[in-house]
Amino acid sequence: MQFSDFNLNKALFNALDDLGIQEATAIQSKTFGPIMSGKDIVGIAQTGTGKTFAFLLPSLRLWKFSKSPYPQILILVPTRELVAQVVAEAEKLTKYMTFQVVGVYGGTNIRTQKAEVAQGADMIVGTPGRLLDLLKDGVIKTKNLKRLIVDEVDEMFNLGFRTQLNGIVEFLPEKRQNLMFSATLPEEVIEIIDNYTDYYEQIEAAPSGAPLENIDQCQYELENFNSKANMLVWLLQSQADMTKVLVFVSTKKMADVLYERMLPTFEESVGIIHSSKSQNLRFATVERFQDGTHRFIIATDVIARGLDVSLVTHVVNFDLNEVVENYIHRIGRTGRAEQMGQAISFVSSKEAETLEKIEALMGQPIPIKILPEEVELSTELIDLEKTVEFIPFNNHKIKQHKPSGEAFHEKAEKNKKVNKRRDYEEEMKKKYKKQYKKRREK
Repeated sequence: MQFSDFNLNKALFNALDDLGIQEATAIQSKTFGPIMSGKDIVGIAQTGTGKTFAFLLPSLRLWKFSKSPYPQILILVPTRELVAQVVAEAEKLTKYMTFQVVGVYGGTNIRTQKAEVAQGADMIVGTPGRLLDLLKDGVIKTKNLKRLIVDEVDEMFNLGFRTQLNGIVEFLPEKRQNLMFSATLPEEVIEIIDNYTDYYEQIEAAPSGAPLENIDQCQYELENFNSKANMLVWLLQSQADMTKVLVFVSTKKMADVLYERMLPTFEESVGIIHSSKSQNLRFATVERFQDGTHRFIIATDVIARGLDVSLVTHVVNFDLNEVVENYIHRIGRTGRAEQMGQAISFVSSKEAETLEKIEALMGQPIPIKILPEEVELSTELIDLEKTVEFIPFNNHKIKQHKPSGEAFHEKAEKNKKVNKRRDYEEEMKKKYKKQYKKRREK
């Protein structure tokens, strides 16, 4: 469908014209009508298929101008990067509207954000923790709220945000429209969604396990960190077409270790980004990656949802995440805008079961490539790979003390007393004899 076929107003049409966007994606076409009709929906589509515009366009079309400073739209996302991305997209679409959007997230001064919200906002985009803080402080008022939007809903529930989400919902009016979008929707997440809405329409633009046609996938069999690191160095030094590369690892510790390993060789060409890094560093890293200063960055899966970078040539899965759907999220960062992309996975024998699940999810195997002779294979394990032997606390046998030698002697008679519960009534009888008995009878 063309956006000209949508029931949009002139302000939104003008904004789309400025952006040079005319054709709607599948998820945008399928969800526009149901959202405009007021239905609760769960939209499922792969990363990079336009989910942000899918919920922004109809929400902005349904928005009505009001002098009230309180928001009509509340959007929840899992990361700071995704807050910045959604705010930027909303500002592009509302260029010709009297519309105020505010982004809030942790890791920055809450007083500044309180002041910004207090000035008035039509839409608030934020991470769960910071939004809940502002709701509890009474800074965000929800009496005018018309719709709640949860982006990357599976990650929101899987990342431990459930408690905060439950807390946020308690502040919201019961009569509202619920819009949820994600690339995957496991059964356990569906059960949780049922707690937020009585009925919703599930709209799927592309199966979560469908392979992306414009991404070439391959794998190398590598057993440990050192071998994988050597392979990564060889690829980057020998493949000139690897100009903008995302390297994904499953943990923050692994990201730090790999970054330290790559830094002496690649210096400014390598960057790192994960949730423990400061807000300024994370934004600066994305900017350096976008402008070409960083040839590649090392990232964790959580950050994969919030990276808004274009023309990524390669995705390298340094290791595989046990959540197999995350593989789709990772490789979905390349092969966009009708460009071909490449996804390379380093797979150890311990990850074979995860690999099988990924291949089953996609319905096709990932081709194995022969290791180059130049790559040195190592048998040495780093500390993160070593299995720590579990030693139960206080597992030693406690020796019983046995009296021995001349130092042992029997306790004195006065020290052999045993504590007994006092019988108050018996003591009174002995003390007052008959007088106590008569007093009790009276």
